Amino acid sequence: MSATKLSKTSKATYQETMPEILKKAGITNRLAGPRIEKVCLNMGVGRAVADGQILAVVSEHLSAIAGQRAAVTVAKKAVANFRTREGVKIGARVTLRGPRMWAFIDKLIHLAIPRIKDFRGLSPKGFDKAGNFNLGLREQALFHEVQLDKLEHNQGLQITICFANSTEKLSLEVLKALHMPFREK
Repeated sequence: MSATKLSKTSKATYQETMPEILKKAGITNRLAGPRIEKVCLNMGVGRAVADGQILAVVSEHLSAIAGQRAAVTVAKKAVANFRTREGVKIGARVTLRGPRMWAFIDKLIHLAIPRIKDFRGLSPKGFDKAGNFNLGLREQALFHEVQLDKLEHNQGLQITICFANSTEKLSLEVLKALHMPFREK
């Protein structure tokens, strides 16, 4: 028995709408147009300095969300106000490319963002000069891979969608074409 899809994937939508976006921007070569290179996920865990078990749980959750193993990050230098020393484990991160990246973007747009409480749309101010989009989520429980009975505390998640050959305006057009729910300015 074959499974049928009710909607197109983000990658198929992206490939369909790119000629339109390129034409609007006046770009003739499709390789010179904006494209999504990678998605970076990051969880900084300040409480991990006091309790190392928290980092193991957070790393496990991030691995489940991303679909690949999370790398543990360490402090580059000592900061007395944060009670960190050089080399202390303080977070976890994952970089997604290719099919895993597109699967995560699908999951983010269609499953996680609609679960945000009192959601009024994403801020279009999350773009940097290179056109990369930064998004912060307050809890990792928005993703269905996180088991709520194992969740002892909520942890924030930083998501960066990195673009190549792009500007703020072009990146916004691409993400709107993927049905990312932005609020009106």
